[in-house]
Amino acid sequence: MALDLLAWLCALVPGLMGVAWGSDFRHHRYEDMVRALFAVQNECPFITRIYSIGRSVEGRHLYVLEFSDNPGIHEALEPEFKYVGNMHGNEVLGRELLIKLAQFLCEEYRAGNQRITQLIYDTRIHIMPSMNPDGYEVAARQGPELNGYLVGRGNAREIDLNRNFPDLNALMYYYEKTNGRNHHLPLPDNWEQQVEPETLSVIKWMQNYNFVLSANLHGGAVVANYPFDKSRDPRIRGRTTYAATADDKLFRKLARTYSYAHSWMHKGWNCGDYFDEGITNGASWYSLSKGMQDFNYLYTNCFEITLELSCDKFPPASALHREWLANREALISYLEQVHHGIKGIVYDENNNPVGKAEISVAGINHDVTSGVDGDYFRLLLSGTYTVTASAPGYLPSTTTVTVGPAEATVV
Repeated sequence: MALDLLAWLCALVPGLMGVAWGSDFRHHRYEDMVRALFAVQNECPFITRIYSIGRSVEGRHLYVLEFSDNPGIHEALEPEFKYVGNMHGNEVLGRELLIKLAQFLCEEYRAGNQRITQLIYDTRIHIMPSMNPDGYEVAARQGPELNGYLVGRGNAREIDLNRNFPDLNALMYYYEKTNGRNHHLPLPDNWEQQVEPETLSVIKWMQNYNFVLSANLHGGAVVANYPFDKSRDPRIRGRTTYAATADDKLFRKLARTYSYAHSWMHKGWNCGDYFDEGITNGASWYSLSKGMQDFNYLYTNCFEITLELSCDKFPPASALHREWLANREALISYLEQVHHGIKGIVYDENNNPVGKAEISVAGINHDVTSGVDGDYFRLLLSGTYTVTASAPGYLPSTTTVTVGPAEATVV
């Protein structure tokens, strides 16, 4: 309650936080993070909204800061984007980068930066600096110097949240062999009892917003990691094998977008590892089950990659400025990728929008669906595609569309 009152006061009293963001490179404990987010909303009240998607095991809010020209409203044909940080409590750079990104978006909007203004007007951006605030507090009590590799990684129950989502990969790999469905796979019975509160809140968040593109920010390596994370095959002589999605070329491009816009990720040699172009297929690196990025792709319309951003999981505060400069352009460039491909609204013959219509692209075995307003978004590389919209009780409609390198083509 005291924290909610503090947040309310910050929002109420202009200048209470003494906004001096330019030099604000420090680690933020939970209360500091909350103050920082509400300070951004206070500075940019007409383009931001703060909401909580739930609470952690220990009762801390999972706050999200939204940027939009109409906060709180989904506008037809405006794509939804999310960044999630600090899923592993001791991997803290993502948390600090996302707080800084929020401050940067607000500052640049107020300064009239055309690129940022356009992004905020054309996109609904959701920023969650910490998915695991409880784990962070455990790690932060140890501090950067003493932090062990696993201290604070899990939530308050020491559960790894990136091994806690329902395992839809096994079902997908079965469906591939039996010609089953290729998207929005069903969740297992009693799934809500099988996941942690933080995971449950994030899944419900995904159910409530039609996200198109996402990244989750980690640490311990420097590489852009794309799905699938879970290998299709058992290990062969101790090595895991590449597990491509139907959108493998697109995911590689998304990962490269971040890698090449980052100051050194694309160079390949980082933290004693080499990743060509600074990208890797998850399973090719190491196989993991029940991860968040695969779940996004198999359960929702959202394409997500995992960004490993620092060799040091808990870098000292003195390193944060350099890391921000290294990641700033990459965070913006990746966000802009949400505007590539095709988008449109599915109507019936009476011009009523049709929700949950399936949008399929010939040659790519992964469909997306329209939202409640009938609008859909399908990320695609440049090229010519045959696209079909179908829904129960309607005849399918097929069209050919050419996608260029610029803004999404409206179909």
